Amino acid sequence: MMSDPNAQDPDDTNPGQRPPQQPPQPAAPVAAAPLTETEDRQWASFAHLGGILGFLPSLIIWIVFKDRGPFTAVEAKEALNFQITLLIGYVAINIIGIFLAVVTLGIGGVFTLLTSVLWIGGLVFSILGFTQAKDGHHYRYPYALRLIK
Repeated sequence: MMSDPNAQDPDDTNPGQRPPQQPPQPAAPVAAAPLTETEDRQWASFAHLGGILGFLPSLIIWIVFKDRGPFTAVEAKEALNFQITLLIGYVAINIIGIFLAVVTLGIGGVFTLLTSVLWIGGLVFSILGFTQAKDGHHYRYPYALRLIK
């Protein structure tokens, strides 16, 4: 049996044209590349130095890089624990200072000046941690609650 040359193939919906394109599929997420030794030291030292600004830099570095660099994971966790300890200290000093200020009619408010001592201590220890991590040495803060294991 001969086929008609003018007959259309039932599967050919666009004769003489390209088949319809499928919309692009989103790419699967790719795991981030591990850090090089230099990058690992760099981010670990930044986690300590970020403590000058508070606990957020250490937290962000720990969350982003903990699975990419072993040195950064340890040092960022140590810096974050220290910053959380400082935060607890700030809150405790201010609560006690306000209570003493109310009880002593303002004289106990001088107690809140201890927050500046705490800030200076945090600054000094953060810089020490930065210099140690920059050289590839682990730094353990002398006063820190190890809340994050």
